[in-house]
Parts: sequence; C-alpha cells; structure tokens
Amino acid sequence: MKVLLATDGSKCARQAVRYLVRHRKEFGARPEIHVLNVQQPLPPRVAAALGRSEVQRYHREESLKALRPAKRTLDAKGVRYKPVCAIGDPGETIAEYANEGRFSLAIMGSHGRNALSSLLLGSAVRKVLARSKVPVLIVR
Repeated sequence: MKVLLATDGSKCARQAVRYLVRHRKEFGARPEIHVLNVQQPLPPRVAAALGRSEVQRYHREESLKALRPAKRTLDAKGVRYKPVCAIGDPGETIAEYANEGRFSLAIMGSHGRNALSSLLLGSAVRKVLARSKVPVLIVR
C-alpha cells in the first residue's frame, strides 16, 4: 500500500503521525510511506530581494523544521518513509502529489475548526478533499 502523510509540524499533524504509527499494520507488511510538507511560496518581492539560493535555503530549512516531529516519531518506531518537501498552495499541492503519485490513501490532521472559521480562513483539508482522487483520512 502506498500512503501519503501530509504534515506541517502542528499538533494536529503530530496526531496524524501517531495514528499512522498505531495503525501501520493495516497498511500492509511494507507500506510505502511518503511524508510531505508543503511550504507557501514567499511573496514575489521578498523572493526577488532575497535571491533564488536564499529562497531555496529558507524553504528547505522550514520544511525540515516542519518534518522534524514526524521524523522523530517514525524513526523511533522503526517506520520507513520518504520525506518530501514541496512549495505551493498546501491543499492543492497535497492533492496533486497524491493524485499523481497514485497513492492508496492520504492522511492528514485537522484543526477541527467550525464551518464558519474554515470558510473564512481557508483550509488545506477542504482543498484536498475537493481535489483528491485518492481517499483521504482526516485525523483529529
């Protein structure tokens, strides 16, 4: 089974990691697990002022920081995975990665916001659910 775990390093994302670890046997003997972090692009003026290499360094560092809690948990439990860093709109990028990678399942944490605040703030989960052709498991 091919499983995508989307994480931003938040408390909700850490709950999704723990869910994956607790239920990993349900994903087969040797699931292929990708742990994806998506960074929002910097505003064009900021990116231009910093320069390409500095922007790449910034995104790499931020992604590694966001992946660190998942890495720590998965490593401690001996779970094999592939870390993946991407830049773009998180909801769109997660759905695109899941669809193009032909994953069996995408797992992500939810902040559990009510409908009104989700509508006002936007939601990566909502975008993934709308765009994904892959089943999505939302962990609260």
